[in-house]
Amino acid sequence: MVKLVHLHYSPSFHLQPLNSLKTNQKSRSAAAIPSKQLSLAPSFCSCCGRRHFIEAATAVFLPISPSKSNASTSQSDHYLDLLNRIHPPRPDWYEEFYASVMDTSMKPYEAKIAGYKSQLLEKLKGKAKRVLEIGIGTGPNLEYYAGDNEVQVFGLDPNKKMEKYARAAATAVGLPSKNFHFIEAVAEAVPLDDSSVDAVVGTLVLCSVQDVNMALKEVKRVLKPGGLFLFIEHVAAEDGTSLRLWQTLVDPLQQAVADGCHLTRETGKYISSSGFSSLELSMASLYNAPFSLITPHVYGVACN
Repeated sequence: MVKLVHLHYSPSFHLQPLNSLKTNQKSRSAAAIPSKQLSLAPSFCSCCGRRHFIEAATAVFLPISPSKSNASTSQSDHYLDLLNRIHPPRPDWYEEFYASVMDTSMKPYEAKIAGYKSQLLEKLKGKAKRVLEIGIGTGPNLEYYAGDNEVQVFGLDPNKKMEKYARAAATAVGLPSKNFHFIEAVAEAVPLDDSSVDAVVGTLVLCSVQDVNMALKEVKRVLKPGGLFLFIEHVAAEDGTSLRLWQTLVDPLQQAVADGCHLTRETGKYISSSGFSSLELSMASLYNAPFSLITPHVYGVACN
């Protein structure tokens, strides 16, 4: 059942209550991967030097017996290939620059949207012990998990340079370092077991993934039955509006400078058609960085 709540856009921010809810770089060659290989192995449905990290992460999060070491290597190679294909390595300086810009430029947005995030992520407190956040970035959401010493947060991001900022954010809000695990990977290929987390969180991430449907399949795969997917995403304005025209004109530039972010993506439709057992989805007009505009967002919670 999908519940849609549409809030008319307004020139100011409103808070509407929810109805419920790279290490040092080295040269590397990425093998070309046929598109059919984007379909993951049955048990896993469908810049450089840093790749050693994901191999270690795969070994930690996908425990196997010694007799299956070859399978482990194959799985690790598979995730590495997808990471390289979907998020090709960028120069080390660029990844660091982008991470630092994100750490500072998004603060006004985070301040404006804090009320929404607080209400949304409150749903997890005391209920979710293992949380995966796709697109952890510099860790702006970590404050909402702090205070629960039992929660384990797995922060996934393809930019390894985000890790130091995310760990600093975790320390600043009192989230124990042993409770935070950074994973360098893409949302389309999450190196976690099936049904291994209680909740998945994504804020401003589905706008920039290469394959939205594949990312949502991964969300459903790693969620336990009954697990929650909580999201806040900016989306395309209504057709025919001046804002939609502006989004269409600026979108190519936005994708180039904002790591693939799409201003005209209709993310709500992707989530609605992804097969969750239940979904409550609302729409609101929120301040959006870096253009200081009020743009439409979808937010809500889906149950696996």
